[in-house]
Amino acid sequence: MTTATETAVANRYDFVYFFDVADGNPNGDPDAGNLPRVDPETGQGLVTDVCLKRKIRNYVGVEFGEKPPYEIYVKERAVLNDQHERAYKELKLKPEKRKMPKEEAKAREITAWMCGNFFDIRTFGAVMSTDVNCGQVRGPVQFGFARSIDPVVTLEHSVTRCAVTTTAEADKQQGDNRTMGRKFTIPYGLYRVHGYISPHLADPGHHGTGFSEADLKVFKRALNQMFELDRSAARCGMTPRDCIAFRHESALGNARADQLFRRVTCEVREKGKPPRCIEDYELKIDAGGLPAGVTIEHWVTP
Repeated sequence: MTTATETAVANRYDFVYFFDVADGNPNGDPDAGNLPRVDPETGQGLVTDVCLKRKIRNYVGVEFGEKPPYEIYVKERAVLNDQHERAYKELKLKPEKRKMPKEEAKAREITAWMCGNFFDIRTFGAVMSTDVNCGQVRGPVQFGFARSIDPVVTLEHSVTRCAVTTTAEADKQQGDNRTMGRKFTIPYGLYRVHGYISPHLADPGHHGTGFSEADLKVFKRALNQMFELDRSAARCGMTPRDCIAFRHESALGNARADQLFRRVTCEVREKGKPPRCIEDYELKIDAGGLPAGVTIEHWVTP
């Protein structure tokens, strides 16, 4: 079995991650013509946890060249059953359709091989109970939805294409062969998302994924760099702004996450003026009188 180096994480973390977008679309909704996702009641922008995990997967896949123990399980055009068969082949077992081995130890070994080989399974977990069954695991790292601090405004832009796809179209449109289209952006949005790392779901001794201290370092790098590998016309202006992590000495945690998150506030400096850059906001962290056993770390370079 391929495993990451170092030991599994032993501390609980709760973190607040801030990122912003300028003149772009951070997460289009395919059910709404790729409009930026918005809470219809408050007007605040939304970015899904799946969107953020995708960027992290893409970054790690590029950094390590898709090599164990940092391969990526969920990626474009991946054939999941083929990945599962690798585990059975490596362990010299024959898969039965939708069935795991009857021996519990062998079934755990298959799931453990998948965790050891694929970074995103160790990190986020996976349901691998397809025709070639490798079980399922809950990941120690979890995100909620990101939500903008203030309401965002969706702008619609008309765009044109002067080229055509066929000769027939070119002959038909001798005068003006432009094709019209639409794209959507928001002028500016600062987003906040909460994340959690549970050592109990990482501990391989209790059937965890084996998410290690080495994996945590990679995860931190991804939070810093993942937007750099995700540039497009709609996402040129995405930037990580801060990540405030509360580290607990106890694996069970030394305080509730919501109590710690309330210590991090972010408000617009000038009321009534639409925010258009990070300088329009004031981020405050109440670090006084932290619960015993809790310390603050910053995971994003300003």
